Amino acid sequence: MPFTAYRDYLKLEKNYSDHTVKAYLADLNRFLDFSRDEYQLESIEEVPYSIIRSWIVSMVEGGVSNRSINRKVSSLKSYYKFLLKTGTLNSSPLAKHKALKTRTKVQVPFSQKEIEMVIELLGAEEGFEGLRNKLIVELFYSAGLRRAELVGLQLADLDLEQRTLKVLGKRNKERLLPLLPSVASTLGAYLAEREKLADLRDPEFLLLSKKGVKLYETLVYRIINNYFSKASQKVKRSPHILRHSFATHLLNEGADLNAVKELLGHSSLASTQVYTHNSIARLKEVYQNTHPRNSKL
Repeated sequence: MPFTAYRDYLKLEKNYSDHTVKAYLADLNRFLDFSRDEYQLESIEEVPYSIIRSWIVSMVEGGVSNRSINRKVSSLKSYYKFLLKTGTLNSSPLAKHKALKTRTKVQVPFSQKEIEMVIELLGAEEGFEGLRNKLIVELFYSAGLRRAELVGLQLADLDLEQRTLKVLGKRNKERLLPLLPSVASTLGAYLAEREKLADLRDPEFLLLSKKGVKLYETLVYRIINNYFSKASQKVKRSPHILRHSFATHLLNEGADLNAVKELLGHSSLASTQVYTHNSIARLKEVYQNTHPRNSKL
């Protein structure tokens, strides 16, 4: 299998998730296929930049977005960095490459009213799945979890007495999150229903299907999209928008940016600052109401 050493490097040294490793390798294999088809090359280790540029042009002409192209080229760039590190290459063909320009995507968070409406809808549902789905929404919104983090939660990560939740984030980085009393209450009710399941096939995981199997990410997406379609007219209704709403609402209420960074599990403050753009409306309101030069006539 090509790229075996690189795959092991990503998993063992960089601590990337299986999902991320799979995406990186898929991008490399696409470029390898292109090099074989167009230039009859069996290796991409020492290709000139002109071939990479030709690949980029083919993707542009094929209607691939600049954002997706940049991600694919980033995977390739990472591979060449690995080859430099291992001494296989002396220089990277992408050393002087500049990413294609992209538009900044404005992610519109759910309003507090929309979220409360969904939680109210879920509160009216009875049984195991109703409680589980309510818990999913509350965990996304109150803890700012990523989708992969949510499905990976284990019973051992939960401390109801201390109202804390241990989360395993990107690159196996752990963080300890506080739980709101209301979320702890939903958790207690869910666990009581969970014990009634006839067959626990994945007992170590917190969130399960009715068959006792660990949830998968696509199902979680469908749950969020389904319920929020009843309360919101927004085009994008995903778990990430709930995480986005968590951060935006905290910042709107005056939370410290560094504290939000730690809650989200970001490695750099730059990642968290994306959410400050959505807080500008709140900043304008505070500014208009408090600046002494603002006329209130």
